[in-house]
Amino acid sequence: MAAKKRTIRTIPQERTPVREQDPAARIHNFDEVNCGYDAAEAKRESSRCLLCPEPLCVKGCPVGIDIPAFIARLGADDVHGAYDVLARSTLLPAVCGRVCPQENQCEGRCKGGEMLEPVAIGRLERFVGDRAIAEGWARRPYIEPTPFKVGIVGSGPSGMSCAADMARAGCEVTVFEAFHLPGGVLRYGIPDFRLPNAVIDAELDGLRRLGVRFECNTLVGRLFTIEQMIGEMGFSAVFIGTGAGYPTMLGIPGDSLNGVLSANELLTRCNLMGAREFPSRDTPMPLGKRVAVVGAGNTAMDALRVSRRLGAEQVTCLYRRSRAECPARAEEVHHAEQEGIVFQWLAAPLEVLGDAQGNVRGVRCQKMELGEPDASGRRRPVPVPGSEYEIEVDQVVYAIGTNANPIIGQTSGLALNKRGYIATDETGATSLAGVWAGGDIVTGAATVIEAMGAGRRAATAMKRWLGLAESQTEAAADTMFGLPRGVHNFVRLRVA
Repeated sequence: MAAKKRTIRTIPQERTPVREQDPAARIHNFDEVNCGYDAAEAKRESSRCLLCPEPLCVKGCPVGIDIPAFIARLGADDVHGAYDVLARSTLLPAVCGRVCPQENQCEGRCKGGEMLEPVAIGRLERFVGDRAIAEGWARRPYIEPTPFKVGIVGSGPSGMSCAADMARAGCEVTVFEAFHLPGGVLRYGIPDFRLPNAVIDAELDGLRRLGVRFECNTLVGRLFTIEQMIGEMGFSAVFIGTGAGYPTMLGIPGDSLNGVLSANELLTRCNLMGAREFPSRDTPMPLGKRVAVVGAGNTAMDALRVSRRLGAEQVTCLYRRSRAECPARAEEVHHAEQEGIVFQWLAAPLEVLGDAQGNVRGVRCQKMELGEPDASGRRRPVPVPGSEYEIEVDQVVYAIGTNANPIIGQTSGLALNKRGYIATDETGATSLAGVWAGGDIVTGAATVIEAMGAGRRAATAMKRWLGLAESQTEAAADTMFGLPRGVHNFVRLRVA
């Protein structure tokens, strides 16, 4: 009997809630806040998908996951089948299910979301990704070795996705990472309470099973250059995915006082270098009791919530626009509010105030009001005359964006754009033959899934450059005993 067609009236009307750690408990630990779905919850939520014949959600996904197909498999209790569908497009389902802004991508296009809450696509993706990790699933295709060596600079999401595709194409892939552990911004920029390191490690193990090799503590541009990689080091192609981790400071009086730091430094010390466990770990993290974080993006939310967990008694967010213009995910703002973070909307810092010893003692701010939209489409903040005021803090954290790290640009002949990011064409090709780039080092700060999409687009172009036709590599991904499945019933005949 054919399955009954789903309609808005026949599906569960309410989005399946997800269990979360209690706010009063979680501000004292770094355990994951969102507990994820169990099998029954995932199945119920999968039944809310209309399985649209022309799914707009797929168009909203930067890597084009066949979302209705993986959800249909999940609804049929075929979790492994759902994983197989995801694995055709994404290397990191357990990661993307946690940190991607689905509300602005796939879920933002959900047809059911026009009348009801959209399907919780991200939570379903996480459920499948977590099951794959727990049960050791891996989609390792038959790989026909090639003579090509590929170098990847940076082990963040763009580098990881490019490395995976090139390894599947039979290339010998080496990933160079400046830090002592791989993972890039996933590891140093996102706290455990949003993305546990164990999840990152499990996804990296999948790359190692494909034959990808990681060389950590290797700062490309200092130990060797990009030109040396494609020259004397013998790499046939190179991909640069170094991200944009160079912090932006406000440039106001008091920037250099003791107690002013960037969110990048705070998060890297805490997440990558274990400062939250000081003194049992070597990295210190001197933190004030009253902390102000400037900015309201996802990085700002992480800095605010990390400060709370590190013991700050009062943590304040200063943002020069209103909550409606806040770029952070709504869920992150909600969680921060639950955890006691104070938000001062329409507040712009004018000066960081210091004491006689050169330490931060406060911030002088000015109230703002919203004017006409600017180039970003958000209403421009306009100062309110005579509205200056001070708040008492002993630490200030800037989370107002990042820039391209200049080392690669300074040590190679790569063409850069006016902002210092690597200039590429639509495939990711740079001005140096055989070198591609993608992710934040090209676009500026973006999402994990957008960086992954850039890595995969570059890999497609790199395979063409190396003469590995896309059709050949895709056929190799669906083979048995080295032969495409479509020719298994063929037999050889000798013509007399």
